[in-house]
Amino acid sequence: MAIALILAAIVWTALQLERRLPTFRALGAALVGILLGMLLSNTGLLPGTSPTYGWLSSTGVSLAVALILLNVDVASLRSAGPRMLGAFTIGAVATAVGALLGFVVVGRTVGPEAWKLAGQFAGTYTGGGMNFAALGRALDTSSDLFTAAVAADVALTAVWMAACLTAPLLLGRSPIGADAIGVASDDGEPGVDKALTNSLRPLAIADLAALVTLAIGALWLAGRLAEWVPVLPEVLWLSTIALLLAQIPAIRTLTGGALLGNYLLLLFLAANGAQSVIANIFRVGPAVFWFAAITIAVHGIGIFGVGKLFGIDAGTLAVASQANVGGPASAVALAGARGYTDRVLPGVAVGLLGYAVGNYSGFLIANVARAWLG
Repeated sequence: MAIALILAAIVWTALQLERRLPTFRALGAALVGILLGMLLSNTGLLPGTSPTYGWLSSTGVSLAVALILLNVDVASLRSAGPRMLGAFTIGAVATAVGALLGFVVVGRTVGPEAWKLAGQFAGTYTGGGMNFAALGRALDTSSDLFTAAVAADVALTAVWMAACLTAPLLLGRSPIGADAIGVASDDGEPGVDKALTNSLRPLAIADLAALVTLAIGALWLAGRLAEWVPVLPEVLWLSTIALLLAQIPAIRTLTGGALLGNYLLLLFLAANGAQSVIANIFRVGPAVFWFAAITIAVHGIGIFGVGKLFGIDAGTLAVASQANVGGPASAVALAGARGYTDRVLPGVAVGLLGYAVGNYSGFLIANVARAWLG
């Protein structure tokens, strides 16, 4: 309980620092939590191993995945439109190619777990950080390598946001308006409120009780199915079950799932930092950074190069790229910053699609990379 208390305090501190200080806001609460966990562990104030870490790295992450995926409405993809869906698909394929290329170029330098990173980078640059955590748990990535990869991911995600903000200016910006994609709501305004309504509604204890019941049930069933049909890992069974449940309107409208799921992920990341040895992170850090950089670079070349060849405007490509790399929140942030009001709802839709498919893509790429090793 003392370790759980310290981890909870780390997450609270990281969130307060992110809220109040620009430097920590740039790093993000996830990375700050990891760094605080590393600091306390490597100075002897936290143990390097604990059953608490084990629970968060297994059951905790799985529950987080289920809770987040219970919010994904596959039917909302209709609002994305063919251009945004096409851009997102190009970006996802380019990410997979980039992860494999990164594995080929620096895999030997990273070490025997490089194939796991190929899967994690493919997953996180298809749909965001939730996929990174889920795949890290499923593939049993070592804490040192995981932490180094998170640091590289945070740095490059920030750089890529700046690149996507600049790209429409360099490549030519299409006019803003609902006619560009045709997703205006019935009252003529962009459907931002409709897309984010559930996340803004007050939390209800009955909703939380239902969500926890569903998440635990999905996790239990996924574990049984993984035993009966071991060809698929538990994380893919869990993703499938949660996504199927999410298509039931009464379940999808329950509030609090994303909030609770993201909190569990922050606890997991703090615990992961506590298990990391700083010397080992510095040893693998440069190679891991180049691994992530190659993945992002190929993604960028693919989505903007191929996307422009197919006649997709630069604004749509930029929003779709942020949906790939950072998830729905990043897509909304970029669309808002550039004034693409008509692309907010499509960006949210394909960002949720990234949540849904990232684990499948990452697991596929990880196994392709492992097979490559022979």
